[in-house]
Amino acid sequence: MEKVCFGIDVGGTTVKIGLFSDGGKLLDSTEIPTRKEDNGSHILSDICSAIEARLEVNNLTRDDLIGVGIGIPGPVTKDGTVLNCVNLGWGIIKIEEKLSQMLGGIMVKAGNDANVAALGENWQGGGQGFEDLILITLGTGVGGGVIIGNEIVTGSNGAAGEIGHMPTVTGEEASQCGCGKYGCLETVASATGIVREAKKLLEKSSEPSVLRDIIPFSCKDIFDAAKEGDKLSLEVVDKLAYYLGTAAASIAAVINPQVIVIGGGVSKAGKFLLDKIEENFTAGAFHACKNAKFALATLGNDAGMYGAAALILD
Repeated sequence: MEKVCFGIDVGGTTVKIGLFSDGGKLLDSTEIPTRKEDNGSHILSDICSAIEARLEVNNLTRDDLIGVGIGIPGPVTKDGTVLNCVNLGWGIIKIEEKLSQMLGGIMVKAGNDANVAALGENWQGGGQGFEDLILITLGTGVGGGVIIGNEIVTGSNGAAGEIGHMPTVTGEEASQCGCGKYGCLETVASATGIVREAKKLLEKSSEPSVLRDIIPFSCKDIFDAAKEGDKLSLEVVDKLAYYLGTAAASIAAVINPQVIVIGGGVSKAGKFLLDKIEENFTAGAFHACKNAKFALATLGNDAGMYGAAALILD
């Protein structure tokens, strides 16, 4: 009988748990709540219980299990140590060692959730078939991951790929980011940032816009209006595409990726947004990097599970 592994994506609200065959097929998946009370002390035990339950449901035992991969919303070092994951209430935890012990010595591999999602898209998603890629996720915040030679670039303390915190906006236009700095890419390229930029433009402009009649409007409303030719909404989207394209060009000058994958909720704007980002990328990229392809992420919220499984099946 073929062996299996688990790919686990720990989020601030839920933990996604996928059971994969050793050939990379998703066999079963479930979600459990992320219990953050008591400084997140219940999370790992809840994961262990869920693993045992999914093994039993699928008529499997620990002997059938190759290992467990897990993505964490915080910095994870190369030796599997989580460094102060504030979203979960965790301090410094040697998560690979601890979870392995809780599971009776089964192999555990851990990574930052965005990096792991990038690996998932590299393995079976929008970046499949490429060895070197950048993933940029546009949601409530801006995340990212870098894959070189089909492997995650972790950095010295697990912070490589923090694309959302690239210094991007300067001067009076710079807004404060959740990290405390001013002018991060996240402040203008996240769903929250896009709405904030639209509100600022509405306040200082008398340009007619359908957005003035939508209270409150969302990021999706801005893209829908832009697609219909609303000038103010188009200005917001064009500004977003400029910042993203320029940021991607800067990253490409260091990484020289084959493909840049755009994911997250904002990416649902599809080719309309992708083409604008690529146009700005081409205008700003070093000539030897301009041949990078652009693609939309395809695994959605499952990318983290797939990437976590890939940590084991690599």
